Amino acid sequence: MRVILQRVQHASVMVDEEITGKIENGILALVGFEPDDTNEDFEWISKKIIQLRIFNDENDIMNLDIQQTKGDILVVSQFTLHASTKKGNRPSYIKASKPAIANEQYQSFLNILETNFKPVQKGIFGADMKVEILNDGPVTIFIDSKNKE
Repeated sequence: MRVILQRVQHASVMVDEEITGKIENGILALVGFEPDDTNEDFEWISKKIIQLRIFNDENDIMNLDIQQTKGDILVVSQFTLHASTKKGNRPSYIKASKPAIANEQYQSFLNILETNFKPVQKGIFGADMKVEILNDGPVTIFIDSKNKE
């Protein structure tokens, strides 16, 4: 599982000109899945999202997590996180889960995240989404559950 986290002042996702998810101060999580991702990956990523200290404290030092700031999370599925650009100029998405599997993985991940945090805002799996953000910092972090650094 791969995720790109962006600390945002606000973010929203729109499908067919209707907002399906919207947050103020918090985290936008773009998530992509591989066929062999399991609940273990979802648990690990979920805990990272919740516990990463990427919000500023009273001294302007990134020392607070999302729970301490009472922020929100917006989750958007994005299979392109598994793009391979090794050959040619057209990305290959062969490593990404097929839609039916990815949707099940997405729902499982959301259930785990919401169990450990609180209800999150979200996009609609497989839809053509328009995502609007105001990145704060900018702070952008890439996490891969298969390459835990």
